[in-house]
Amino acid sequence: MKQWCVYILKCKDDTLYTGMTDDFEKRLAVHRAGKGAKYTRGRAPLEPVYFEPCEDLSSACKREYAIKQLTRAKKIALIEAYQETISHKA
Repeated sequence: MKQWCVYILKCKDDTLYTGMTDDFEKRLAVHRAGKGAKYTRGRAPLEPVYFEPCEDLSSACKREYAIKQLTRAKKIALIEAYQETISHKA
């Protein structure tokens, strides 16, 4: 069964790219090879800074859209909250 997720990558120019996939490791490798989204080409290195599992394609699409509508400040707050959560689990 596929595990859909939404993710945010931090690019070398300090911009943020939001995407979704059903195979995060494969998609990240494609981005890093310069064959992913046009936006991420030439912006390597790419650092994954946010990851959110979703139930299915529909919920991943909706969540990706919602995150893309956020201001940069709100995206950064989302990333910081996520990173604080995962640092407490480690």
